[in-house]
Amino acid sequence: MTRIIIDCDPGIDDAIAILLALASPELDVAAITTVAGNVSLDRTTANGLRLLELAGRGDVPLAAGCDRPLVRVSDRDASEVHAVDGLGGVSLPRPTARPVDEHAVELIARLAVERPTTLVAVGPLTNVALLLARHPAAAARIERIVVMGGSGVGGNVTPAAEFNAWFDPEAASRVFSSGMPITVVGLDATHQATLSAAEVERLGTVGRIGAVAAGMLRFSLDFAEREGREGVAMHDPLAVALLVDPSLVTLEQVAIEVECGLGPARGATIIDRAPSRLTIDYGAIVDRPRFAALLHERFAALGTDGLPG
Repeated sequence: MTRIIIDCDPGIDDAIAILLALASPELDVAAITTVAGNVSLDRTTANGLRLLELAGRGDVPLAAGCDRPLVRVSDRDASEVHAVDGLGGVSLPRPTARPVDEHAVELIARLAVERPTTLVAVGPLTNVALLLARHPAAAARIERIVVMGGSGVGGNVTPAAEFNAWFDPEAASRVFSSGMPITVVGLDATHQATLSAAEVERLGTVGRIGAVAAGMLRFSLDFAEREGREGVAMHDPLAVALLVDPSLVTLEQVAIEVECGLGPARGATIIDRAPSRLTIDYGAIVDRPRFAALLHERFAALGTDGLPG
C-alpha cells in the first residue's frame, strides 16, 4: 500500500481524483492539503472537506495552504471551467468539519518525516515549492512527487501554458529543478485520459457518490462542448490512477524548464529530452479504455453510503 498526501485545489477533476484515491485499497490517504488555484483557497478548502464527508472519511486530516502564488498574484482562476463553487454547481452540504490548525506545508513536512510518503500534487505547486524552501530535510524524505501539470503540446489556459504551471510558474520551476524523484502527467497524457458523455452517465449509475461525480462532470462536458471538444479530460485523476496501476501510463524521461517571464509564454513548460538532462518521468501514452474502466470500478466500490465495499 502506498501512503499518499494529496495536495490539490478542488476543482472538479481534483474531486474525482480524491474520490478515486479514497476508493482504492492500494492507496493510504494520509492527508489532504489545499492551495489556491481553480478557485480561491477558502473554496478549495471547503470543497476538500465536503468531499471527505461525502466519502465518509472524516478521519483524514485536511490542512489549508497558500492562498496566492509565490511571486505574482494571478488575475484569473478557473471558475469558468469548474463553476464559481469549484464543483460544477453540484450542491453538497456545508462541511461540518474544519481544517486542522496547521499550515499545509507544516503538515506535509511532519507526515513525510513520520513514514514513507508519496506526494500527489494536482494543483499549482505553491505548497510544494514552499515545502522545499522551508523544510528541505523533510522534503528529502518524500519518496516521490507525482505532479499533474505542464504540457509539451500547447496550453489550456493560454496557447502556451497549462493552468497549474501558469498559475504559479515560479513554484513549478523550483519543483521541476529540485532533483527530487518526480513523475509528471501533463496535457500530453491527460488529453488522452478522457471520459465520453456515455461513460459519465454510466458512472452516475453506481450509487450516490457516482451520481455526485457524474453531476460535476456534466458541467465539464458542457464546457468542453462549448469549446468544440468531445469528452472531458480527467487531468488530476490520471495522477492518482498511475499509482493504483502504473501500467496505465507509459513514461519517458525528460527535463522540464518553466517560462517565468511576464510575456505571453508565461507558464509554458519546455520539455527537454536531451540525454544529459533526463531527471523526470513524464507521461507519454495512456491506456484510455482501462483508465475509464478503473474509474467506474472504483466508484462502484465506494458503494451508496460513501464507504468502500
